[in-house]
Amino acid sequence: MLLTKHPTRHPTKLPIAWFALALIATLLFASFTAPTAAETVTVRVNRWLAIRQLSGDVTYLRGATSRRARVGDRLQRVGDGLSTGMESSASLEVDTRIGTVEVGESTKLQVQSLEVTETDGHITRLRVDQGRVRLQIRQFTNPDSRLEIDTRAGISGVRGTEFGVNVFPDGKMGVATLEGSVLTSAQAQDVEVPAGFQNITIPGEPPSPPVPFTNEPRLDYQIERIIRRGIRRIQFTGQVDPTSSVLIQGQPQPIDRDGRFNLFFPAPSRLRRTVTVITPLGQEQTYELQLI
Repeated sequence: MLLTKHPTRHPTKLPIAWFALALIATLLFASFTAPTAAETVTVRVNRWLAIRQLSGDVTYLRGATSRRARVGDRLQRVGDGLSTGMESSASLEVDTRIGTVEVGESTKLQVQSLEVTETDGHITRLRVDQGRVRLQIRQFTNPDSRLEIDTRAGISGVRGTEFGVNVFPDGKMGVATLEGSVLTSAQAQDVEVPAGFQNITIPGEPPSPPVPFTNEPRLDYQIERIIRRGIRRIQFTGQVDPTSSVLIQGQPQPIDRDGRFNLFFPAPSRLRRTVTVITPLGQEQTYELQLI
C-alpha cells in the first residue's frame, strides 16, 4: 500500500505583517498630530467683548450686516466689530474683566480671534486698520494669556499695561506706553516699548527704537501763498509728534515718519480750517486756523 505524502502547511504570517504595519502607521500619525510641549493648544469657548459706553455715531458690525450700536452689544465672533464716526467713541470691556478697550473717533475695530488655551490662558486678538484705541489691561496671572492689537504695519502685544495705538491712513502705527510694557512686532523683529516711551512701525519695516514721549498734541505749521500759472493756492505745511494723528475738518491725514504733512488748498477770499491733533493716549488739541 502506497502512502501519499502531503506537504507540510505552515501557519501564514500575513495577519502578523498587517498588524505590524497598522501599528507603525498609528505611531507615525500620533507623532505628527500630537502637540509638543512648546505648542499652545486652543479651544473654542464662549468669549466676548461687551460695549459699556457709547458716544456719538457708533456702528455695530457683524458679518455683512451693520446697525447702530447699543450698550450691552457683544463682539464674540471673528469679524464682529465697531466703527466710530467723527467725534464719536466707545468703551469695550473684556469678558475676563481684565480691562477695557477705549475706541476713539474715526476708528474701525474687529475681532480676529478670542481663544482659551488648554492651560486656561485667554488670548484676545483685535484688528485696527485705522483710528485710535487706548487699552487699560491689568497684569495677567496666566503666562499663556495675552492681548494683541494687529495692524497693517505690525502687532502690539501686552500682558498687563496701559497704552495707546494710533493707526494712520497709510498703515503706519504709533504706540505710546503709559504703564507697564508693550511689545511691538513686525518683519520678524520685536521691540519693547516701556512706560514713558513711544515708537512707530511703518508697513514693510521693523519697529523703530523707543524714544521718550511727552503726550502733547502740539502743532507747528507754516502757511504760504502760491501763484502758479495764474492760479492762487495755499500751501499748508505742518509737523506733529510722529505718533500723533492729525484730522483736518474731521478727516484723518497721512503724515511721514517725522510727523510732517503738506497740503494744498484753493485760495478763495477767505479760508478757515479746523486741525485736530490727538496723541495715542488720547490727549487732544483743536486749532482753528485762518489760512487767508
